[in-house]
Amino acid sequence: MPVVDLAEVSVRDLNAMLHSLPPDTNETMWRIENPEGKHALAVGLDAAISVEIAGHVGYYCGGMNKRAHLTVRGNAGVGIAENMMSGTVRVEGDASQAAGATGRGGLLVIEGNASARCGISMKGIDIVVRGSIGPMSAFMAQAGNLVVLGEAGENLGDSIYEARLFVRGSVKSLGADCIEKPLGSEDRAILVDVLNRAGLSEAARPKEFRLYGSARRLYHFHVDNAGEY
Repeated sequence: MPVVDLAEVSVRDLNAMLHSLPPDTNETMWRIENPEGKHALAVGLDAAISVEIAGHVGYYCGGMNKRAHLTVRGNAGVGIAENMMSGTVRVEGDASQAAGATGRGGLLVIEGNASARCGISMKGIDIVVRGSIGPMSAFMAQAGNLVVLGEAGENLGDSIYEARLFVRGSVKSLGADCIEKPLGSEDRAILVDVLNRAGLSEAARPKEFRLYGSARRLYHFHVDNAGEY
């Protein structure tokens, strides 16, 4: 297993090492030590490798991830897994704002809590938060699934499109055009699948969750809905 010590190696050099891996690499297990909150760690990966970061990370860790499986053994700063394409990113601690922002695919798992704007403008990513999420989460969420085992803050799903929001705890308030929806058989199957892939099969009890999504009033401007914009 290659071990990279960021007390001795720069972030630029680390990312260059990971980007240079050939498709058939046998160096599939990497460990990064002494991250000390540095920004942009392990970004833009496009290889079927596993990367373990032993500590807290700063902004945009795992951004644009594709195929890689990344584990952060600590807390994460703003924009963890931003614009993620595929693969898995797991944070064993808490995540700051905009976790999984604009994510297009893959799975982001946050074992602790996530701050404001979790899943903002998500476009196909699946996000599982074991704790609670902050205000304005899933703002303009277009596609994908956000599963929250704890509570949700103010203005959940503001201006949402077609993403599904599953919340087990209470929701402080819903944003514009976001409503509670019936939890149908297809929705329950999706919820169970996402939780199983996140390694949380013990929490896969759909009856404990509520589903939120778009009322579809804001797709096109209508004067009767002007106050919602």
